[in-house]
Amino acid sequence: MPESKAHTAVANRLARQFGTTYNRGPGADVQTRSVAIEVETEKTVGDAGRQLQGHHKQVFVAGTSQGATQAALDQYKDTTIGVMDPNGRVLKPSTRR
Repeated sequence: MPESKAHTAVANRLARQFGTTYNRGPGADVQTRSVAIEVETEKTVGDAGRQLQGHHKQVFVAGTSQGATQAALDQYKDTTIGVMDPNGRVLKPSTRR
């Protein structure tokens, strides 16, 4: 499925904030040594868990909109996966270390 403009914009914004680049290939969209972030729309938020599987660092889903962010909060409520809003504000911390 082609990426939406919102997905690309949020991924690039978060990559800049974390001092890295947006990974358009397989794996998390934004990665540093200590954090992995998967950017998702409201329709694709359920795919993030698979993309973040196997990471042994803090992992987050960042929604591209308020609806996507709320869907991520609902989907990953009782998991080790954290949730960020489109601006990188942590709404649910990741419990992975």
